[in-house]
Amino acid sequence: MTHPSLDHTAHRPWPVPPRPWSGRQIWHDLAFLHWPVPVTVLRHLVPEPLVVQEYQSSAWVGVIPFWMSGVTLRGVPALPGLSTFPELNVRTYVTLQDRPGVWFFSLDAANWLAVRAARLLYHLPYMDARMRVSRTGDRIHYRSERPTGERFEADYQPIGPIELARPGTLQHWLTERYCLYARSGSGRLYRAEVHHEPWPLQPARVYIARSDLLQVHGISVDGPPPQVLFARRLEVAIWTPDRLPRR
Repeated sequence: MTHPSLDHTAHRPWPVPPRPWSGRQIWHDLAFLHWPVPVTVLRHLVPEPLVVQEYQSSAWVGVIPFWMSGVTLRGVPALPGLSTFPELNVRTYVTLQDRPGVWFFSLDAANWLAVRAARLLYHLPYMDARMRVSRTGDRIHYRSERPTGERFEADYQPIGPIELARPGTLQHWLTERYCLYARSGSGRLYRAEVHHEPWPLQPARVYIARSDLLQVHGISVDGPPPQVLFARRLEVAIWTPDRLPRR
């Protein structure tokens, strides 16, 4: 079984894993909302030996709303009612062993089974949430609320043509990431590889009515995000995580 994104691999910073991918997803209507923060704000939130990365002397935190379809394991058909749902990520950027990737502070999803499967299989801090996504023309209306009351509510839309981010730019640094890191309940670190074609990014604007999810982690930011990007659709292959050796 092949994945369409694997026809294009030259843009990757390291080779695709030699073993078969284990899952597939299609990501839709993503907003990349990013703020710079001092690295000292994040250091205690990210476990050693991961290094919190900086771009031009700042670490960055992102809130990424989107929705997914076709979420399934290799060889398993996408099941109606289970394979399409919204997700909302809060993240920063880390590296280990020369492989820059993503560290998630939290991931909210409107799918009870996906939340528990991702916690078990990928050791990721998924949270249940009631979520609603709709579209009016190019504008995306997004709302997410946890049972404990924390909420994210925003409208966003693209405002320019699609471009591929140039290597070395902030836009490329924030988005072109091909692995994620996670920590299990026992404290072991894991790395999961992902693959997709380069992001079809568009400049975007956002109006955030409410956003509580950074504050939950003790992260404070001022004002609207200075970096706002949009991507309409991307197909993604995911591999099972590798347990990293203890140091």
